Amino acid sequence: MSGTVLGPALLFCPADRPERYAKAADRADTVILDLEDAVAPAAKEAARVALAGSVLDPERTVVRLNAAGSADFALDCAALRRTGYRTVMLAKTESPDDIAAVRTALGDVGVIALCETARGVVQAADIARADGVTALMWGAEDLVASLGGTSSRTSRGTYRAVALQARSQVLLAAGAAGRGAIDAVYVDIADIEGLEEEADDAAASGFSAKACIHPAQVSAIRAAFAPDEAEVEHARSLLAAAESERGVFTYEGRMVDEPILRHARSIIARAGA
Repeated sequence: MSGTVLGPALLFCPADRPERYAKAADRADTVILDLEDAVAPAAKEAARVALAGSVLDPERTVVRLNAAGSADFALDCAALRRTGYRTVMLAKTESPDDIAAVRTALGDVGVIALCETARGVVQAADIARADGVTALMWGAEDLVASLGGTSSRTSRGTYRAVALQARSQVLLAAGAAGRGAIDAVYVDIADIEGLEEEADDAAASGFSAKACIHPAQVSAIRAAFAPDEAEVEHARSLLAAAESERGVFTYEGRMVDEPILRHARSIIARAGA
């Protein structure tokens, strides 16, 4: 499996709200039909019925499954087998065995492994290398809850140290395995400025995409992952100058070596995407 991610803006949509499916798919790059946390236990079966009857574009649709080994997981897989969707997100992924369980139940599907517990984050490197994994995503609130904590963020809205470590650990695991990495959702819907800052950091750090929970957040994420014209032009000029250089050289007063050139290539790739 490649490390491609359908993004940059992935929008969660509760699977028990089929009247929202089309709008979510229209607003975002990819819609995640959520059978897990967004759906109350009493509405799980209705969500599966709605999922089975939906006809969204499989190339731009992900289905979030409940954790492997749960009763809901088996029922989710049964519903998914009645659809054409071939990419899933596995909630609370904790080991490569969880990925194998998905592939056993569903066959050759792509799996986005959601590492959102202490065990899942610690095992992220092994999970990323499992057959079928296309990307890793991390989750802050479930992670902190799994540790017995009460909040992933400080009163200033910034992540606590443990959440930052998990974010970095999942990103590094994905990168080492050649998989995509998806940044966690920003739950304060009204704080667009905070979302913009976090999405900018995600793009600059190497995340492939960022998930969101409201259509109003999509444009900020897209803007963060799309380099502006000045960045693209500078990257093109730098790469053009490198063609006539050997090894390390100076460009506009700054040292340029291979890592800097890779940064420039990443900007060009994001602009193309």
